[in-house]
Amino acid sequence: QVQLVESGGGLVQSGGSLRLSCAAAGSNFKINNMAWYREAPGEQRELVASITSMNTTNYADSVKGRFAISRDDSKNTMYLQMNGLTPEDTAVYYCKADFFFYRGMVGASSGDYWGQGTQVTVSS
Repeated sequence: QVQLVESGGGLVQSGGSLRLSCAAAGSNFKINNMAWYREAPGEQRELVASITSMNTTNYADSVKGRFAISRDDSKNTMYLQMNGLTPEDTAVYYCKADFFFYRGMVGASSGDYWGQGTQVTVSS
């Protein structure tokens, strides 16, 4: 089994920057696709950015030009660089990933795994 652990959230002033990290811990796995979601109080969880195993990226219109998603497969880690933050970015940010689990050289795809979330608060 695999656990996803987010870090890097916190309180930042409007116009500031944060970098979120999501690390996968476990054994006999390879990360397939990954994504960042966020959920503001009383609102639905929304997709912020995604990155495939081939490094194809996609962004929500609200964060294009400000956020950058990346991954370092040697560290089993995904990042979200957030620049030009505004109070509208305040939310709990969640990491999502799916995996290939291996028995020998044979891999089987998993369903989605979610991290516990990390709070990002942007003050005016």
